[in-house]
Amino acid sequence: MWMNTFSRFARPALQRSTSVMACQALRACCRTGKTAGPLSSCLTSVQLRGHQTLGSASASASLPLTRHSVRHVRALDEERLMEVEWEDGGQSLYPFTWLRDNCQCPMCTLESAQARKLLMADLDIHTGVDVVEVTNDNKVSIVWPDQHTSVFDAEWLKKRCFSPAARQAMQEELFLNERYYWDSKLRIPTADYQEVLHDDQAALAWLLALRRVGIVYLKGAPAEQGQVARLAERIGYLRLTFYGHTWQVQDKYMANNVAYTSGRLSLHTDYPALHFAPGVQFLHCITQAVEGGESEVVDGFHMAKQLQREDPEAFRTLTSLPVDFTDTGTDYCDFMLQSKKCIIDLDPEGRVVRINYNNATRNSVLDLSLHQVQPFYRALKTYVNIMNRPENVVTYSMQPGDLVTFDNWRLLHGRRSYVSRPDRLRHLEGAYLDWDEVMSRLRILHSSVNGNV
Repeated sequence: MWMNTFSRFARPALQRSTSVMACQALRACCRTGKTAGPLSSCLTSVQLRGHQTLGSASASASLPLTRHSVRHVRALDEERLMEVEWEDGGQSLYPFTWLRDNCQCPMCTLESAQARKLLMADLDIHTGVDVVEVTNDNKVSIVWPDQHTSVFDAEWLKKRCFSPAARQAMQEELFLNERYYWDSKLRIPTADYQEVLHDDQAALAWLLALRRVGIVYLKGAPAEQGQVARLAERIGYLRLTFYGHTWQVQDKYMANNVAYTSGRLSLHTDYPALHFAPGVQFLHCITQAVEGGESEVVDGFHMAKQLQREDPEAFRTLTSLPVDFTDTGTDYCDFMLQSKKCIIDLDPEGRVVRINYNNATRNSVLDLSLHQVQPFYRALKTYVNIMNRPENVVTYSMQPGDLVTFDNWRLLHGRRSYVSRPDRLRHLEGAYLDWDEVMSRLRILHSSVNGNV
């Protein structure tokens, strides 16, 4: 069964783009956003059992790549567009100005850096064209009025088509915006720590699941400090904050953070007091408590959609009213932070992209007019109540050597109270990264594992 599960998505994943690969992998494991139970076995099959089989699958599954051929091109001078007719019957339109701005010749583009050399000051945004034609090697050639020539590869043009479908596909390939929502039925995807460190396929599957699901559990790390830093080096570098490059979650006298106590931590995101909160968090269990200390997580994006369905007015409130957060103390250095954020951030398309909520650091300063205060509290209470529903909370207990990685912009995490002994003090080591570094490594791993497709 494990091998069947693997073969259902490993072979197409070897040949296709990042977004297609992720969708194949995760859809094979979870057919709906909520019931992601089989995903754990699916990811484990790739990373724990699939390494040797991956090589044979790659050799035996030489799926042909789709190549796009140009049938005809013409200039629509009045509209100032170039029309490309493809061999499959489709059509694409490209503005003259955009084509001139993105000329790929050595005078206009530094190929080694994939960076534009053509200055905006030198770009004629009203340019026409003299000649457009298809070359013998299936490229599109344009001669401009100043006799400068631009040549465009057909695949390059096809990926940058301005149709809504092509734009959406390109954005999904670049950013992996699609998410798989879940509730208490989630079986957290699990992988082997050592394989993630040393095998590119394992690391790629880990980061894809981290992006899509929001949380991945790694097992088999040494129960000693330094493992979160080793894992971060697999991606790039750690995010330095006022708590240091890494930080130790332990009982501390005169604690400068509620996490450094043995009490219960309510569901929260870390560091909303920073205007740019860390995107990804690592937590490594070195010593577990004698009693208690179980971890809790919820899918904040899923809860936000539930709130939008059940109480649209509360959703509008939490997406429109900025709230003050604060954090003051001394650690790596002394700090006095202030920020203003909405509890739920949306992108221009109305998608939930970030949750900003930490009850401990929510400031007593509330920069709202009097008539907005009670609606804000009502909306926040409603959202928190949804998150705390038993059917929405995943509970797990970390053991020494376990390391959890999760999306701090999406997940809210908490911890039950615990009891330690002097000879067995609970100790977790944590670290942060930003999504920019994680997505960069994901794209590089995809390129190295599957080639530039």
